[in-house]
Amino acid sequence: MDPDDILGRRGDDPLTALLREDLDRLSVAELEERVAALEAEIARCRAKIDGAVSHRASADALFKAGFK
Repeated sequence: MDPDDILGRRGDDPLTALLREDLDRLSVAELEERVAALEAEIARCRAKIDGAVSHRASADALFKAGFK
């Protein structure tokens, strides 16, 4: 899949640049570090999503309770 299909056409986006980076020049250790960093970023994003979902659910519950 082409990164533009996921991220749009913005060429200056850091994630777009990351996805287009040539991995052939990296050693196994560098690739492992990269994977660890990306996994940490995924965990950070998932935590943000969980917080947003929880916040939304709390707000929905508050408004439902207020209208009964």
